[in-house]
Amino acid sequence: MKNLKVIAFTHKHVDLKDLGSLVICNEELDSRLINLKNSLDISEIFYIGTCNRVEFVFYGAHELNDDFVVQFLDKMNFCVPAERMQCYLGQVDRYEGLDALNHLFRTSCSLESLVVGEKEILAQIRRAYDRCRAAGFTGDFLRLMMDRLVKTAKEVYTYTNISRNPISVVSLAYRKLREVKLSENPRILVIGSGETNQNLAKYLRKHKYSNFTIFNRTVANAEPLAKELQGQAYPLSELKNYKKGFDVMITCTGAPEAIINEELYTSLLNGEDDRKVIVDLAVPNDIDAAVIAKYPIQYIEVSSLQQIAEKNIQERYDELENAEEIIAQNIKEFLPILKQRRVEVAMKQVPEKIKEIRSMAMTEVFANEVEQLDPQAREILNKVINYMEKKYIKVPMVMAKEILVKSAESESN
Repeated sequence: MKNLKVIAFTHKHVDLKDLGSLVICNEELDSRLINLKNSLDISEIFYIGTCNRVEFVFYGAHELNDDFVVQFLDKMNFCVPAERMQCYLGQVDRYEGLDALNHLFRTSCSLESLVVGEKEILAQIRRAYDRCRAAGFTGDFLRLMMDRLVKTAKEVYTYTNISRNPISVVSLAYRKLREVKLSENPRILVIGSGETNQNLAKYLRKHKYSNFTIFNRTVANAEPLAKELQGQAYPLSELKNYKKGFDVMITCTGAPEAIINEELYTSLLNGEDDRKVIVDLAVPNDIDAAVIAKYPIQYIEVSSLQQIAEKNIQERYDELENAEEIIAQNIKEFLPILKQRRVEVAMKQVPEKIKEIRSMAMTEVFANEVEQLDPQAREILNKVINYMEKKYIKVPMVMAKEILVKSAESESN
């Protein structure tokens, strides 16, 4: 276990913009890792690269001092200028042995994420490992570790509430929309084509909604979203002339004050008097308070969603202790498994050695005596030797495993 190492650059100590210089594209990954393995005698390694972290997980008898980290970065061809190297050394996190294992388990369970409880990190780590495994960069140790890591993360996500409730405003807005009984294919009016509206509209598109009309100050900026949603894009200045009505309005602009007043809202209704659904994710709100007070509206606005998000975030952090208990239990269970595997690997040659001894005994040491035996006696001798061979192979394996189990039990007590 002491040879498990992690060199990590994460959002905790590195500006997210600077992390980009450490990300390795897939086309270069193989050649860089081959160079590193050959140069530094690293037997197993895989690389994790996300928008919030760049980490190298490897197995090797190396001390993670400054000299090694400098050499590591040099062999990975990061071309870090000398004047920047001290900065990198101050930003890097180094983990060894059980600390490395605990860090990887916490990371896969999203306890180390920028947003606690985001499940995507587990998928990212699995893809990173599978990519390096397929290229031949990993081996038996990292395979065992990954099996346990995935098991642990699944248990955390299943048996705690760390990822149950959404914490993004867009996710919460969509969840609120799902609670509303909409018509089969509602007319959806999207005002503003920024990232927030893009994400919410894509949620709706993914769930088979298709009747979209987009208004934005700059039509060119709205056209990519309109194309993706198979809708129409118009300049915001034309909103007052829109006469096709709507069932759902999604609005999020950067306007300093409300853009939908009573006059404009009445025009958009075009004579319809049924209850409308409005999702107002702008700060300040895009919908004038007088509109909300006067008309029948199911109003979903950003401040109430933010309150829910903050509550959900706190609930996620409240689950950290439960998640850490699951991690600790899995580490405790994993160590005997690792020891047992080491014995299995170490004793892998036992059957071959016993067969060699048998062959030498029969063909060299006792060759003359065996030749003098009659067929019946030779058959009995072979049966006895076969029996002894199986026992000599099985017994040491069983005894070694029993010793490991008793050792693990005594350590836990």
